[in-house]
Amino acid sequence: MITKPQPALVYLFDWGNTLMLDDSNQSLPMVEWRQVAAMDGALALLKLLSQSSRIMLATGAATSNETQIRAALDRVDLGQYIERIYCQANTGLTKSAAFYQFILDDLSLPPCAAVMVGDHFDKDILAANAIGIPAIWLNTQTKESRSAPLHCTIHHLAELEIAIQ
Repeated sequence: MITKPQPALVYLFDWGNTLMLDDSNQSLPMVEWRQVAAMDGALALLKLLSQSSRIMLATGAATSNETQIRAALDRVDLGQYIERIYCQANTGLTKSAAFYQFILDDLSLPPCAAVMVGDHFDKDILAANAIGIPAIWLNTQTKESRSAPLHCTIHHLAELEIAIQ
């Protein structure tokens, strides 16, 4: 549980299993799936964050481009809160420290001005931490919690919403 909100000008969110439910059995871009769904609490959280922060998507999705990602987000009313989308197709990078540095450079931000929120500990949390970006691990799969000076754990998006109110 987060006990103190992270001061951030920009929140970077992972896409699959962070803002929208991912189905690893699908091979098509998410926008083409018959059914898509937002993660529980995602809409309320983005609404709240958008009042004081900029929100970006930082995804390692390889089967969807920016237009397809935006269309999938729009299907669950999340797209209106996402200012920019960073993905493999428009950065040429997979999720790594270089990917996060690309985002910071593009936004002209120091690492301390951003917070990454994602479900994959290595690619979302440790890769962001590697260049100094604080991160929040969304672990909906187990009760495990990890914390260090640059990261903490939540188990539901509502925990972050409660912490920043």
